[in-house]
Amino acid sequence: MKLIAENRRARFEYELLDKFEAGIVLTGDEIKSIRLGHFSISDCYGYIKNGECFLRNSYIKEYENSFDGVRKSYDSKRDRKLLLHKQEILKIKKKLDTEHLTLVPTKAYFSGNNVKIELAIARGKKLYDKRESLKQKAITKKLRQN
Repeated sequence: MKLIAENRRARFEYELLDKFEAGIVLTGDEIKSIRLGHFSISDCYGYIKNGECFLRNSYIKEYENSFDGVRKSYDSKRDRKLLLHKQEILKIKKKLDTEHLTLVPTKAYFSGNNVKIELAIARGKKLYDKRESLKQKAITKKLRQN
């Protein structure tokens, strides 16, 4: 497993409840750009539409060397389809609708030659929860130094 991108902010902003692994549908130029490290999942989220799961607002920089007679280009922030089993999609949809949770990507990595996204069903933290997280982090850091 080779890590491509990580959404560290997700652990701070959200309480992560349940995790899923999903494949992602990409074009050849997008894969080449990802291999160069031009991929970000920091401001994106997942949603379900018509029984399919999508990733919105993920950023993949345009591949500079793509040229096939004419200059190819694609929308670098387009919605990308996620590959999940139908049972997983139904489980996610049920939790998102009934408990008012959100679907947040936490990691992107290579599994063999495929790009995988780790998604988490998450509940937004309140300001006092974030402060508590920072206090706990400071305490553990202080204990490690001693």
